[in-house]
Amino acid sequence: MALSRLSSSSAGSNFIKPLSAALSLRRPISSDTTTFTIETSVPFTAHNCDPPSRSVDTTPSELLSFFRNMALMRRMEIAADSLYKAKLIRGFCHLYDGQEAVAVGMEAGITKKDCIITAYRDHCTYLGRGGTLLEVFSELMGRRDGCSKGKGGSMHFYKKENGFYGGHGIVGAQVPLGCGLAFAQKYSKDENVTFALYGDGAANQGQLFEALNIAALWDLPAILVCENNHYGMGTAEWRAAKSPAYYKRGDYVPGLKVDGMDVLAVKQACRFAKEHALKNGPLILEMDTYRYHGHSMSDPGSTYRTRDEISGVRQERDPVERVRKLLLSHEIAAEKELKDIEKEVRKEVDDAIAKAKESPMPDPSDLFTNVYVKGFGVEVFGADRKEVRATLP
Repeated sequence: MALSRLSSSSAGSNFIKPLSAALSLRRPISSDTTTFTIETSVPFTAHNCDPPSRSVDTTPSELLSFFRNMALMRRMEIAADSLYKAKLIRGFCHLYDGQEAVAVGMEAGITKKDCIITAYRDHCTYLGRGGTLLEVFSELMGRRDGCSKGKGGSMHFYKKENGFYGGHGIVGAQVPLGCGLAFAQKYSKDENVTFALYGDGAANQGQLFEALNIAALWDLPAILVCENNHYGMGTAEWRAAKSPAYYKRGDYVPGLKVDGMDVLAVKQACRFAKEHALKNGPLILEMDTYRYHGHSMSDPGSTYRTRDEISGVRQERDPVERVRKLLLSHEIAAEKELKDIEKEVRKEVDDAIAKAKESPMPDPSDLFTNVYVKGFGVEVFGADRKEVRATLP
């Protein structure tokens, strides 16, 4: 069944809308919701639990949304790379291209009432949670229209109303916070869970094990997700971890190893993890994934691995290309129609960048906002605390 043709009516400024809204407005993507089953690329490997089925239910509409959303994330990250090299983005910047299936598959398996908290490689996770391209690029360039008003930058994206709690620059520190979110969910009895994401480089952090211990002790609905892209900065996992089987690291906590380059496998695993956590407490998911860029913009990404290794992953496991092949093999879309989607995506990103460049920089007085609880900490005293030297705005 072929994809319906692109509507002649343009949606205008879709770059300021969330992924789902842009998707529904830009083109009448196939409305066929006929369910069919696809088997995951490789079996799940389980620790202290029974793995979910490899057979995943999906629809033509869902597969098309997967393709478009991952293509949008890919293009967004490539554009961020160019903006950084043009010195329009400064400071730290960690790109997610190659790992898009984790962000997209996770959203497909949960709801916005579930919480997600992650480390500093957070652009695509934010977009998946309902953020807009305008907010992304404005924040990256330190502009007022950014999701953190231009004050957070690349590492500190945030969208509390959609259950996204950052964006954290301290390695591993988001995991205890994620377990705190899970504690609040259990306390409130709201039947939702928290996904706390971290990389293989953070997997040896002591605070991670402390948080996991208390989560298991109290049966918190916490899912610890190790995005194992196999390199902690420039250090290969086998050089940093005696046991790189991260899904087994919980010992008494069950774990599941997932092909993190297979969006359907991620969807199935996250749905399984949510059901498990609500009934039995915490679970560890190890997402076997790969980043194409270096760790950060200062890392060329080719000194500790070969270019052949990177190109090999692109050719054999690329998450976008895997979905492209599924769409073509099941005759859901033609090659030209998928290329048209990629052209649309490119234009959306370019338009969002142009709009973000027009956004003003924060006023210098904004340095003093969002520091203290409103009404507290606004007075600056002298050395003896008897004289008020200044009052912050």
